[in-house]
Amino acid sequence: MLASVLAAFRVPDLRKRITFVFGMFAVYVVGLHIPVAVSGQAFERLAQAGGLIGLLDAFTGGAFKKFTIFALGIIPYINASIIMQLLTIAIPQLEQLAKEGEPGQKKIRLWTRWMTGGLAIVQASGMTLYLRSAGVEFAGPFQIVQVVISLAAGTAFLMWLGELITDKGIGNGVSLIIFAGIMASLPFQLAQIATKLQAGSIHWYNAAGLLIAFVLTVMAIVAVTQAQRKIPIQHVKKVVGNKVYGGQSSYLPLKVNSAGVIPIIFAISLQYFPLTIAQFLPQGTWLGSHMKTFAERLIPTLGHPEGMLVYAALVVFFTYFYTAVTFNVPEVAENLKKWGSFIPGIRPGKPTMEYLDKVMTRITLAGAVFLALIALAQFVIPEMVGVTGFTLVGGTSLLIVVGVALETMQAIESQMLMRHYEGFIK
Repeated sequence: MLASVLAAFRVPDLRKRITFVFGMFAVYVVGLHIPVAVSGQAFERLAQAGGLIGLLDAFTGGAFKKFTIFALGIIPYINASIIMQLLTIAIPQLEQLAKEGEPGQKKIRLWTRWMTGGLAIVQASGMTLYLRSAGVEFAGPFQIVQVVISLAAGTAFLMWLGELITDKGIGNGVSLIIFAGIMASLPFQLAQIATKLQAGSIHWYNAAGLLIAFVLTVMAIVAVTQAQRKIPIQHVKKVVGNKVYGGQSSYLPLKVNSAGVIPIIFAISLQYFPLTIAQFLPQGTWLGSHMKTFAERLIPTLGHPEGMLVYAALVVFFTYFYTAVTFNVPEVAENLKKWGSFIPGIRPGKPTMEYLDKVMTRITLAGAVFLALIALAQFVIPEMVGVTGFTLVGGTSLLIVVGVALETMQAIESQMLMRHYEGFIK
């Protein structure tokens, strides 16, 4: 990996792209420190409560805890992209539009941006009203509107920044922004651990256990992220005149974890949804008190084993759901038949579809169980090693960081390989 990065810096075009990405990271970090005008110590206490707020703060590089203009992060854009992707599969007109090439994709991207703006306003309004009910002080309705506009504008800027990185940088811009947000909070967390070591609140073996758990988790994520089942494919021979074309063998790669981190995001959002509803219900009523009790028991912590079981079950369910949405088995089987390709020992058509479905069901189970374990690791590992407050040791944050790092390195290697081919042709 280090050799690939050094080689990339020796190519002027790649060096310019990588430098551009780091420049955009610097712009993002500056925005993390531009506060929205909200006062009150209640917000600091609320931000330290953990749970969904802690997860959101990890995604935004500490912007939520500081309540800066990037407090919403890029999450509305991710939600809009997921919704548009599901609508593209559910609505035939959108599916046909997506198959029209660049013009259709351009329209879908435009609608995704508009949906992002709407979701950002809705989420900013809900967040502001929730903070107000939790004791955060606002000067009046005008300041509430000002905060909502600032938060929505911050999300719009990050969306533009992500698309700019995708066009002029390397890799997926949105993923890199999330990566930068998580890594931006890393120095602060390491400083906290160092302070605890000096104060004696934790010991060296606690820090050593944290380091070992971190390394083992990274190794497991890399192994499962890169793991794939290779289905052998045989291409039919075609005779044109005196020449024979085709007949080569290749393989169809089926990733063990093809859903990525999306199932964990879906699961945690759904599991904290009852708690969000309970915050708006009158606490003195029967419905409000019982709803709050039910929602708190659903929160996945070591003190609520039922919440952890529900969390793991939701991750497994959404892994299968999202894999089925993104990997269309009947379409893949039909395309193999059209291209004159087949799986050795399997007849084209329905038998191929049934075989691929069987294989995908089995390997998706392994990926789903792995994601469930990683999702629970962020609650279990800190208690096991006795060090809390380090969000990168397991769970969603580490999965995103490792996944984005691997994707970026693959993009750099692809760019270098393409330039080697261009040099050979010239």
